[in-house]
Amino acid sequence: MEENTTVALKNPAWRFEAWIAPLCLAGAVLLWGTSFMATKAALSGFAPMAAMWLRMALASLVVLCIRNRIPAPRYQKGDWKVLSFLCLMQPCLYFLLEGYAVSLTTSSQAGMLSALVPLLVAVGAWIVLKEPMSFMGMTGLAVSIGGVVWLSLGGSPDVSAPNPALGNLLEVGALTCAAIYMVVMKRLSVRYSTWWLTGMQCVAGAIFFLPGIFLSGIGPVDAIPLSAWLAIGYLGLFVTLGAFGLYNMAMTYMSAGRAAIAINLVSPVALFAGWLMLGETMSPAQLGACGVVGLGVYMGRKG
Repeated sequence: MEENTTVALKNPAWRFEAWIAPLCLAGAVLLWGTSFMATKAALSGFAPMAAMWLRMALASLVVLCIRNRIPAPRYQKGDWKVLSFLCLMQPCLYFLLEGYAVSLTTSSQAGMLSALVPLLVAVGAWIVLKEPMSFMGMTGLAVSIGGVVWLSLGGSPDVSAPNPALGNLLEVGALTCAAIYMVVMKRLSVRYSTWWLTGMQCVAGAIFFLPGIFLSGIGPVDAIPLSAWLAIGYLGLFVTLGAFGLYNMAMTYMSAGRAAIAINLVSPVALFAGWLMLGETMSPAQLGACGVVGLGVYMGRKG
């Protein structure tokens, strides 16, 4: 027993999975949780399509500057089909749906719905990747989703949400695309560098959203508030590159279902960020619900 423990501690892959991968996951969750608030701020100065293009173009510019440092992929015949489908799901359809969703609902409500992702990913990984679902994992999912339902019931209407029902429906569509992406990503991460995949997604997103500049335009630059420009910079550099890069890295060393369950923590982070930065209300009941979500994530991780 002692000898096995010593061998495990000397194994770099084990150390990475045990310490660095969860830290990468925590960083991605923090960035994703604040992205709803940042998107809401960006939409105060830009149309959804224009905002999505600007963040993707900024991230793509950084990728092009560091392209020589990114390891080359081990391409296999026919991979272009899977890579194209990956980019279609995320960032293309995901950001298209989420951009319009956040313009119609509050950042807090959109963030709350993100807890649906682990359930969708776990089911997809069970069907496609044959990843087992333990009793503790399923219990953790149930508890955390129950916490998100509590969060939703404890919320209050916001004047910045002109059509929350439609906005929330679009967000569910976006999260479905995200769940499909996560399952596909797990298969590709074996042969492709996580940062190469992230860079490819940024470039694909910039091309996809380019027509949005001509359809919606940007308008007079001096009329756009500084907060909108700062939000675009945050979304492009930290969320688009940082969050997806960190999550892709964590996915390389964890099962798709286990990594996805941490997405439940996006909900309380989004709720808190919306309250702190945008003045969206957060009641004591919602704070208690955040604790339930955290408990569910802990239980699921143990599973």
